[in-house]
Amino acid sequence: MDLDGFKASLQEAQPPTDLSPALQALWHQARGDWDTAHRLAQGQDDTDGAWVHAHLHRVEGDEGNAGYWYRRAGRDHATTSLDREWAEIAASLLSN
Repeated sequence: MDLDGFKASLQEAQPPTDLSPALQALWHQARGDWDTAHRLAQGQDDTDGAWVHAHLHRVEGDEGNAGYWYRRAGRDHATTSLDREWAEIAASLLSN
């Protein structure tokens, strides 16, 4: 699946079944379900999950907590718009 297909799937009632928990988290966050997104990101205990987790805390407005998760992900603290970061993360994870 590419980024356009992932974005198109946001019109469906459920995320595609073959997505990692981190991608499912991004899917739910894009649909406004931060709590489910957070739970899914926490459940993927690797750098991908940490990267999404960091993004979610930026969405929440908790930059300090986001910084912790960016460090766990081995990433610089994002300064781009939330929408742009979401697309960058999704595109990267979809290409794995």
